[in-house]
Amino acid sequence: MSRKLIIDPVTRIEGHGKVTIQLNKAKKVDWARLNVVEFRGYEKFVQGHPYWEAPMMLQRVCGICFVSHHLAGAKALDDMVGVGYGNGVQMLPAPEKMRRLGHYAQQLQSHVAAYFYLTAPEMLFGVDAPPDQRNVQGLIEADPELVRRVLRLRKWGQELITTVFGKRMHGIHSVPGGVNKNLSTVDRDRFLNGEGGLLSIDEVIEGAQEALKVFYGYHEAHRDWIDNFAVVPGLNLCLVNDQGNVDYFHGDLRVVDQNREVVEEFDYHDYLDHFEEATEEWSYMKFPYLKRLGREAGSARVGSLARVNVTRDYEAETPLAREALARFHDYNKGKASNATLHTNWARAIEILHSAEQIRNLLNDPDLQKEDLVVPHAETDWTGEGVGVVEAPRGTLLHHYRADQDGAMTFANLIVATTQNNQVINRTITSVAEEYLTDVDEITDGLMNHVEFGIRAYDPCLSCATHAVGQMPLIVTIQGADGGVLARRER
Repeated sequence: MSRKLIIDPVTRIEGHGKVTIQLNKAKKVDWARLNVVEFRGYEKFVQGHPYWEAPMMLQRVCGICFVSHHLAGAKALDDMVGVGYGNGVQMLPAPEKMRRLGHYAQQLQSHVAAYFYLTAPEMLFGVDAPPDQRNVQGLIEADPELVRRVLRLRKWGQELITTVFGKRMHGIHSVPGGVNKNLSTVDRDRFLNGEGGLLSIDEVIEGAQEALKVFYGYHEAHRDWIDNFAVVPGLNLCLVNDQGNVDYFHGDLRVVDQNREVVEEFDYHDYLDHFEEATEEWSYMKFPYLKRLGREAGSARVGSLARVNVTRDYEAETPLAREALARFHDYNKGKASNATLHTNWARAIEILHSAEQIRNLLNDPDLQKEDLVVPHAETDWTGEGVGVVEAPRGTLLHHYRADQDGAMTFANLIVATTQNNQVINRTITSVAEEYLTDVDEITDGLMNHVEFGIRAYDPCLSCATHAVGQMPLIVTIQGADGGVLARRER
């Protein structure tokens, strides 16, 4: 007889989702899907609010990625008041660098949490380890000193977010055309030197290197498994600078293929000319893809793995991350990696890259400058703006429109987890076909292989299910024999 396997909920991710796997009578996988079962209507209920509230409201989509939402929204507001990148205006040094500083702090603490809290238990204990061991509590019992260092590292990133944005969560730092404060020398020295119980920036960089050491050790012990677990196709998408390397705050959108050749590159303000979004009846999360290539060939991965695949080199001012990136590319013989678990490798590289970038910014005197807002007048008003940043999980887009009175009339968000939707489902299918086919007993450890593959992307389902549109609601009532008694579709 056929079997349906359900993992509900998927654990150690942000938000609520489940996995459904259908096995046929021959014990083969018919299909496997990530069902995103939560729904939130942020794009709709922001309408009618003053435009300047949008970044403050829409960052509340999530308690994890709020800095990225805040900054993407702030860039959209810059456009709307006529002083954004879409208007050909270059932001002043102090506000742009303050936004970048907060953005790197967000990436540092978010990556540390995803890497050590969510994926490290499997690295240290194994995917088949008992559930009561492969968790943060298990890490504490096995290596309390490691966990202490991780907690201090994440606390440092969170304190820097608080200093830049005024609040630990859902800050209020960015305003149309700039920011509302710079970085004082007192705060600068506190983070550089480790005052007030904080780590120094040198200790932060040392802690960031530990993430790579953990991965290198894990990779050395399980090389074949890591390199061959859920190797799934997908293009790679991220923001790039003029040199074609990742820029987490601004640039053009670049898409590369398996050979790291450019497939498309364009100004993110033109995203509607390049992307479409598909929907499925079994998920509230959409499926973006490049129009020109179609859904299957045009689906791209985003996030850490995509960014290191796209990036050929880091800045000379980040020598440790630069060396780590070169090692990654040498190992993959210059090709883009499609290995799902290499995402953890890429995330460790980005922890180090963020730490080095923060050090450089803390030493930049521009952060103490007083010119914080690009002047703009009512006549500069355009009423429409698009903002894109590289969130920890990948490319994040906010698109707003408002009327002449400044009331929001439209909002569209395309978040990183939505971009990854297709490749995540490919990963689930790959893992199911590899580990759950021809198996008489489906153990918890085997099911955890599927979850481990999902966690590599660090999906944020709360961010991804914000839209109002064509996604249907279907309610089915089944009898004890499995037969459908009633079905209602909206």
